[in-house]
Amino acid sequence: MNWYIAKIVFGITAENKDTKQFDEQLRLIEAETQEEAFLKARMIGLSEEDSFVNDKNKMVKWEFINVAELMHIKRLEDGVEVYSRIHEMDEAKSYVNFIHQKAMALRLNAMPLF
Repeated sequence: MNWYIAKIVFGITAENKDTKQFDEQLRLIEAETQEEAFLKARMIGLSEEDSFVNDKNKMVKWEFINVAELMHIKRLEDGVEVYSRIHEMDEAKSYVNFIHQKAMALRLNAMPLF
């Protein structure tokens, strides 16, 4: 068996809201082939479509868009890279500060309270 990371994308719409949100989920998929992994990821996406009424009594719909990426993981072991994305930003310093703040929050949340 092989392991894959699949990026599954959902569109989220809410009643009386003009903007649409998108949820990109990275899922671990076990499959014999890339085609099987793609089909399994699509089945996960389709099975998790949902509609519900939120706390403001508005209809919310989660709609599966598609599988946007599929990456083969060569081996599962401690520290192995499972996903990478390179992007350019105009505000590099702001991005670096944001990453440091997220890391600090993760560290503080992992510390015992006593």
